[in-house]
Amino acid sequence: MASRSLLTSSILRHQSRTLVRGRSAFARFYSEQRYENILTSRPDPGVALITLNRPKALNALSTAHFRDILSALNDADADEKVGAIVLTGSEKAFAAGADILEMKDKTYADAYGNNFLSNWEDLKKIRKPIIAAVSGYALGGGCELALSCDIILASPTAKFGQPEINLGVIPGGGGTQRLTRAVGKARAMELMLTGRMFNAQEAERWGVVAKVVEEGEGKVLEEAVGMAKAIASKGRLAVMATKEAVNAAYEMPLTEGLRFERRLFHGLFATNDQKEGMAAFAEKRKPNFTDS
Repeated sequence: MASRSLLTSSILRHQSRTLVRGRSAFARFYSEQRYENILTSRPDPGVALITLNRPKALNALSTAHFRDILSALNDADADEKVGAIVLTGSEKAFAAGADILEMKDKTYADAYGNNFLSNWEDLKKIRKPIIAAVSGYALGGGCELALSCDIILASPTAKFGQPEINLGVIPGGGGTQRLTRAVGKARAMELMLTGRMFNAQEAERWGVVAKVVEEGEGKVLEEAVGMAKAIASKGRLAVMATKEAVNAAYEMPLTEGLRFERRLFHGLFATNDQKEGMAAFAEKRKPNFTDS
């Protein structure tokens, strides 16, 4: 327990220093890449941490902000040392929505002609698991960003919602599809047609989030980093195959999904990690995966 508290303190301390001193590089936590709207760090060699950093806008997702997030996700996905990714915001807001000031004067010709928000589909291309650590507001685009992640952990302070109906539009980053798959048609209709927020406990009860963590500043981030470390300790090929198979369950009929799962299962028998994992089990020792 003490080591977990030290991890939390270390993460928060480094984030705080970065916010105060700008994007200075110190220790081994921070990557060389610099972004305008996010912070990137390594709380563990196998874990990439991406922190949304537009505090004055409650982390509202502008085009430039989302571009930074995608770039950092792609960098982490391509990094052989990274086994899992954590995406988080501040204690007050994960992301309080899309940037309305950026959108309010858009025309149909502009939105349709330039395929506005189409790059949100690029989130599906990230092969490594993404854990969203959510505190405070996750509304509109912020809720959609969290729903695009593979696992959501929530602080008791978390507030989710798709309030686009109050702006005369509908969700445009996947909310009508992902939230409906998570909570079912009737509840999704109620939430999106009224625009009401729902809390962390409701989100856990409905299966939107995997877990509501204990109260306390930084606790949800601590839990997310701990989970990411556990995932990063597994064989990367099996982790990516698991993510691919689970995501396929939402898009395939059961018969096709079972066939797809079986083919991925068969394919892993061609890896060194399968040989090592099963040998380690038989020999009652810890496996040494080589991601090959």
